[in-house]
Amino acid sequence: MDIEQAKTFLEIIHSGTFARASERLHVTQTTITARVKALEAALNCTLFIRNRAGAKLTKDGEAFVKPAQKMIEAWEQAKQVCGNSDYQIQNTLRIGGEISLWNPILIDWLLAINAEMPHWIIHSSVTTNDMLYESLQKQEMDAIIVHSPRYLSNLIVEQIAEEKLIHVASIKQPTPDLFIDWGEEFTLQFDRCVPFNRKSAMQFSLGPMALKYLLANGGNGYFRTRVVAQYLQNGSLIKVNGAAEFTYPLYLVYHKNNTLPDGFEQAKGMLLDTVKNFSNWPI
Repeated sequence: MDIEQAKTFLEIIHSGTFARASERLHVTQTTITARVKALEAALNCTLFIRNRAGAKLTKDGEAFVKPAQKMIEAWEQAKQVCGNSDYQIQNTLRIGGEISLWNPILIDWLLAINAEMPHWIIHSSVTTNDMLYESLQKQEMDAIIVHSPRYLSNLIVEQIAEEKLIHVASIKQPTPDLFIDWGEEFTLQFDRCVPFNRKSAMQFSLGPMALKYLLANGGNGYFRTRVVAQYLQNGSLIKVNGAAEFTYPLYLVYHKNNTLPDGFEQAKGMLLDTVKNFSNWPI
């Protein structure tokens, strides 16, 4: 087995098909197939199941992901360490979060990791819930932070925090209606309760933007309890009487198998420490 076979194996996972992997590696599809067959022969197992949808990992394939990643990392480190006595081994952690979670939880987690584990290489991404789970399933991410858990057989889901979303309004001007996209689970609950028609409301994808608009120009909408607590206390906002309240849990989702990088548990502990300061989060 050689490094190119391991690289090809990982590229197929990232690309989804043998054909796209051949395009990205600039080799023929025949070469891709030959490398996989040689790798499977060396490991004495089947790594992929091929169908019209693409290439899906077998259980043996899933088990080989982390060793393949380690092989590539070790090779890259070997190339860098030669002639450089000061070189320090680096691990890579790939994390993502829903759009509404980049500030402050994702950035605070990144800062904590950088402070405690400065030699780690961190790849971070903020995108939609569907894209996060797709990247996680394709082994393109190690862990994601979301509000909507999906209990799949190969994933571990841990609730790490919970808060409420409450309906508040400006004391100066209670209109217009503001709808903030707090995730798909919130939207489903919101539509069932129908406190106002979200389709005719002003739409915001970020809570901080909506709150700044509300404080400056008036309106009403749903916000995190601990974020609006100071404004309820100073009288600039009021709770809407009789309005429904929604739970707003936060989940860490990551792989169940052995594909996680060494040190992930330490990084997860930093995230848990970060959410303990939930009450200090800014808007």
